[in-house]
Amino acid sequence: MRRIDVLSLYTNDMSFYGDMGNVLIISKRLSFYGFEPVIHFYNPGDSFPDHVDMVFGGGGQDSGQKNIFDDLQKRGEKLRQLASQGVPMLMICGMYQLFGKYFLTNSGKKIPGISVFDVYTEATLDRLIGNLVEESKLFGRLVGFENHSGQTYFSSPLHPLGRVISGGGNNSKDKVDGAMVNNAIGTYLHGPVLSKNPKLADFLIGKAQLGRYGTEKLPSSPVLSRIDELAAKGNEVASKRPR
Repeated sequence: MRRIDVLSLYTNDMSFYGDMGNVLIISKRLSFYGFEPVIHFYNPGDSFPDHVDMVFGGGGQDSGQKNIFDDLQKRGEKLRQLASQGVPMLMICGMYQLFGKYFLTNSGKKIPGISVFDVYTEATLDRLIGNLVEESKLFGRLVGFENHSGQTYFSSPLHPLGRVISGGGNNSKDKVDGAMVNNAIGTYLHGPVLSKNPKLADFLIGKAQLGRYGTEKLPSSPVLSRIDELAAKGNEVASKRPR
C-alpha cells in the first residue's frame, strides 16, 4: 500500500461545524483507493510532521483562533512553502481567513494571517448563515453550510472556488466563494463539504498522489462508485433546501 500523509491542523480548536469530517472522509477514500492514510493531528506545541501530502483546516470560534494564532505564525513559512510546492490543502471558514493576509476586527484591530491566499477579511455585524450552493468550473455544483460574520475580499485577481447560486459565500456583494491558489483551496463550505462533493475530495487525493508518486490518475473503486451515487443525491437534496 502506498502511504499518504495527511495533516489536520489545530484539530482541538479549529474543527467545528463538521469540518473534522473532511479528514475522516479523505482517510476512508484513500483506503478505498488502496492507499495507506496516515493522519497527523497537529495542535500548538506538537512536532510538525517530516512529510506532508495534504493539509486540512476547519472553522472555529474567535477563542479558537486566538489559541492557535502564535503557533500558526511560527508555522506560516513552512505552510506557504508547502502551498507553493503544490501540496493540496482544504481550509474552511476560520482557517481560510487565517490563511489570508489579515482579519480586521470590529474594534479595528488587524490580525495578520499567513498569506497563502491573497485575501483579507473584515468583521461585520451581519451573519451569513444557511445552505450555500455554488457552481465550480472544476467540480460542478458544490453544496455546504456557511456560518460566518467575517466577509472576505480578494486583494488581487484570484480564482474563486465557485460562483454563488444561493447564499453569501465570501461576502454579501461579490457572489463568489472561496479561493484557489496552486492546489490550496479556501472556502466557507462547512458540512463536512467532502461528504456531498466527492469530486473535490478526489481532486485533493489526485494532487497528493501526483506530488508523492508522480501520477494523478486514481484507480477505479466499485465501493466509491456506489458511495458517490449517494453523495450526488445528498448534493441534490441539500441544494434545494431553503436557507
